Amino acid sequence: MAVRSFVELLYEQAAPEAFEEQLRCAQTDGAGPEEMQRLRQELGIALRVRAQMARQRQREAELSALYETANDLTSIRDVDAVLTAIVRRARQLLGADLTYLSLNDHDRGDSFIRMTDGSVSARFQQLRLDLGTGLLGLVAQTGAPYFTDDYFADQRFLHRDYIDSAVAEEGIHAILGVPLLLGGKVVGALLAANRSARPFPPGEVVLLGSFAAHAAIALENARLFEETQQAIADLDAANATVRAHSEAVELAASAHDRLADVVLHGGGVEAVASVLADVLGSIVVVREPGGHLIACAGDGAAASGLTAVSGRAAPPDGPSRPSAARQSNGLSGTSTAHAPDTFAASVTEALRSGRSVEMRLPATTGERAWLAVAVAGNDHLGTLVVGRTLDLGEADRRILERGALVTALLLLFQRSMAEAEDRVRGELLDDVLSDPHRDPATLRERARRHHTDLEAPHVVLVVAADAVERHRVVAAASRLAAGKGGLGGVYDGAVVLALPGEQPAGMARIVRDRLSDVLETTVTVGAAGPCKGPEGIARSHRDAHRCLAALLALGRRGDATDVAGLGFARLLFGGGPAEIEDFLTATIKPLLDYDADRGTELAGTLEAWFAAGGSPARAAEALHVHTNTVTQRLERVAALIGRDWRTPERALDVQLALRLWRLRSVTFGR
Repeated sequence: MAVRSFVELLYEQAAPEAFEEQLRCAQTDGAGPEEMQRLRQELGIALRVRAQMARQRQREAELSALYETANDLTSIRDVDAVLTAIVRRARQLLGADLTYLSLNDHDRGDSFIRMTDGSVSARFQQLRLDLGTGLLGLVAQTGAPYFTDDYFADQRFLHRDYIDSAVAEEGIHAILGVPLLLGGKVVGALLAANRSARPFPPGEVVLLGSFAAHAAIALENARLFEETQQAIADLDAANATVRAHSEAVELAASAHDRLADVVLHGGGVEAVASVLADVLGSIVVVREPGGHLIACAGDGAAASGLTAVSGRAAPPDGPSRPSAARQSNGLSGTSTAHAPDTFAASVTEALRSGRSVEMRLPATTGERAWLAVAVAGNDHLGTLVVGRTLDLGEADRRILERGALVTALLLLFQRSMAEAEDRVRGELLDDVLSDPHRDPATLRERARRHHTDLEAPHVVLVVAADAVERHRVVAAASRLAAGKGGLGGVYDGAVVLALPGEQPAGMARIVRDRLSDVLETTVTVGAAGPCKGPEGIARSHRDAHRCLAALLALGRRGDATDVAGLGFARLLFGGGPAEIEDFLTATIKPLLDYDADRGTELAGTLEAWFAAGGSPARAAEALHVHTNTVTQRLERVAALIGRDWRTPERALDVQLALRLWRLRSVTFGR
């Protein structure tokens, strides 16, 4: 009866307490010692059978769950969905508090957490571990499973503060990790963790390892599926490209023939712009690197906002001092604040890549724009900008780039011709300055052939540019001189220009500003004139050269003036009372005239102020007036001769002029 009861209990999957209850019932019923001994033996056998049956059922459940999970994973084609399913199913199978999956980055030599389930710490979810550090890094490096029931007390792992703090923030204590293996290579790790200490029996290690094997294959399948889908998409795109290729080839051939025709028939950059505008159905703008407009073609080109954001034409006269950001590409005066920076960045990218670049335009223009650079070697000759509302396809961009190449050839040819002309003009200037008395008539005739009249009033300028190769300065100065009907070149190691005009100081400032824009550096200019004829130009050259030397000696780099603008330094150029009178007139004449007309003592007050070391109080004491009177007089002085008279440079000129005025008054009674 008892044996049959144990079998029935096994069949019913009764709890262990039910088996013990049968033994107590037999003892109560008066079973003898031998009977009780036999029952105890049968009880032990029954409990072992029950445990074995429980383990078998658990194993069957695990295998069933593993099969179902693997089957589900193989049907998933999205990588993120695969990763999410892996960590979620692993957590369910092991009954863990959280699970997470890492992938190895072999380029960086670390492993990073890619997906988690049950995690609450953002810091932990973004963790990256060097291979070999922490439990995860050790599994990812060795490809062997590791587990610990108390991570922080386990010294088998290489601990790092940033790892331990992230683990502590997540509240993890027990961790089991198994590798993700694919083709014998470790691609990552799958880990289960608990927020309380607990052991991981061998069955759980085997179970998670089996799951990781299926997961690695499913992950690879998803990756290969994505690659296949991408390959199919690429094939479709290639087919579309092939279908459009015939049209693109025909368009490119037409553009090539028309551009070649422009070159063979002596056409210029304007003709190239017209061809591109017609072929591409767009507006085309061509500019020099400094921003000067070379050509503009296409319907509505003059009214297009493209001409504003693609640069600027150099002003016909007067100074122009663009900001540093704009100087690099000759940009200023645009209608949008961010357009210069966008244009400059696009030009830089085109120069770097050697390809056309799309340039973002303000939404108000209603256009899109692409640009290509005309380059010969490392020399940036110009920039072509194409604007239209439709997209510019790959074939169209190749046409634009070919147009840039043709433009570079034409500009290079034009430059060669200009350089030859500049050399001739430079040789003429050298002859005028070195020996103006030798056959002046021949010099005048040579100048006339280059549309220069030496008998007209001229201004002579000598130029110094900081940290720029001299050949660049000479080229820029020669082009400027040719554009104004003058001469430019190198004489005695310095860059010299002789330009038609009668205002040396104003012309000096114009030349400085123009060359500063083109050369993107600080330019200093000394000027002299006006003068006529070869001899006059030679004399003015000496004065201009000395004026430049004085500016540099006085630390006035970046300044541009003639001898009259040197202040007291002009006295070093020699001369007599006339030079002194000119200096006084330029420096303090408004004070002297004011005192003479109104009987005031502004000049005397200024002398007292200088003598008092710039103290109004001590000056007032010396003049026997109130301090407020001195202050009011100094305000009047500022209004008459400029509020910068106290600066060190102006103050020295003013003080010296007062001394000369006082000395002249005593000496000559004036």
